[in-house]
Amino acid sequence: MSERLAARGVTYEVGGRRLVDDVDVAVHGGELVAVVGPNGAGKSTLLRLLAGELEPTRGHVELDGVRLERIGHAERGAARAVMPQETVLHFAFTVREVVEMGRYPHRRAPASEDAAAIRDALRSTEMEAFADRAFPTLSGGERSRTTLARVLAQRTPVLLLDEPVAALDIRHQEGAMTAARAVADHGGAVIAALHDLNLAAAYADTVVLLHGGTRVAAGPPRRVLQPGLLTDVFGYPVVVAESPTGVPLVVPAR
Repeated sequence: MSERLAARGVTYEVGGRRLVDDVDVAVHGGELVAVVGPNGAGKSTLLRLLAGELEPTRGHVELDGVRLERIGHAERGAARAVMPQETVLHFAFTVREVVEMGRYPHRRAPASEDAAAIRDALRSTEMEAFADRAFPTLSGGERSRTTLARVLAQRTPVLLLDEPVAALDIRHQEGAMTAARAVADHGGAVIAALHDLNLAAAYADTVVLLHGGTRVAAGPPRRVLQPGLLTDVFGYPVVVAESPTGVPLVVPAR
C-alpha cells in the first residue's frame, strides 16, 4: 500500500545535544512499524517529530506525500492520532468523556458515527465497565487503556503510539497490540515505540532499531532482532531463539 507517513533525514537538536540524527523511517498503509532501542535512543523524540509536536532541526516529515508543516492542525487531527507516553488531565473527566475527545476532529460527523466509534474503542480496550469512572481515579494501566481508546475512537488512517503497553499487564499488552495490529490489517498505518522486543517481533511488519539517536537497522523482525546486534546496542548479552508460535524470542543470556 501507499506510504502514509515518513521522516526524511530528520535531525533534532536541543541544548547542544542531538537527540535524533539523520533518521529515515516510513510507514505504509497496512503496516505496523515498531521503533525499538535502549533508553535515550530517541524513540519518543522521533515519534514527536513524526506527529508534528517538534520541528526538525534538519530534514522534514511528510504525511501522505505533503510536508507536515504545510498541513493545518485540523487536517492533521483528521489524518493521524497520537498516543503519548503519559496523559495528564487536571479535571475529573470521565473515561467516556476522554474517549469522546478523540472525536473532536470529526465534529461534523453524524452522532451515530461518533457513538459507534466510542463504543468500539471502549470495547476493544476493555474499558466499557469504566466508562463513568473519573480519569484521575484510574490506575496507570487503566489510564493507558483509556488513552488508547481515545486514539482508536479518532479513527484516523495513521496511528502514532508511544509506549502503548508500558503500564499494562500481559493480558492488556496483548489486547493493545491486537488492537493496533487490527488497524494495520484494515489498511491503517501504525508506528509504535516499544521497549518489549518480543511484542515487536510478534506484531510488527518492520522493526526500526535506534541507538544514540541514529537508525542502526530496519527491516523485518527476524532480520533486525539478531543477538550480536542487540547485544551491542543494549550493552547486555541476549539470546534469540524461536518461540513456539514461530516468531523470534529475545531473552537475556543469563
